[in-house]
Amino acid sequence: MTGKQKLGVIGGAFALLCAGAVASPTLAQSSLAMLDSLDKGEWQLRFRDGSPARKVCVRSGRELIQLRHSASGCNRFVVEDGRNEVTVQYTCPGDGYGRTNVRKEGPSLVQIDSQGIVGGRPFQFSAEARRIGTCQ
Repeated sequence: MTGKQKLGVIGGAFALLCAGAVASPTLAQSSLAMLDSLDKGEWQLRFRDGSPARKVCVRSGRELIQLRHSASGCNRFVVEDGRNEVTVQYTCPGDGYGRTNVRKEGPSLVQIDSQGIVGGRPFQFSAEARRIGTCQ
């Protein structure tokens, strides 16, 4: 192999490597279609630790991801994007981070497990969320 041919092979390998690096973030981005399939409206969250129930207006299903971080501007990374289950890890600059798993049992019933740090303090909860009507 001549020097020019070696350079061509190395350049081609580098181009493939770069193409893979460019494609990787696209693979990391997901649609979260399962959340889109949930019934829209008011949902009630019942926490397994006995904390008071909470109501959430679900417009896209993504409201269930950051229940302890209401601020916008958080960066999300989809860990799992399945037909009946999603897991999202997120970071909220200056306010902490979290990791939430939402498992769909039906279009109006999900199980949620979440943990992370908010305001410098750890949190962890498990809850059942069920659609109870239209948003008020």
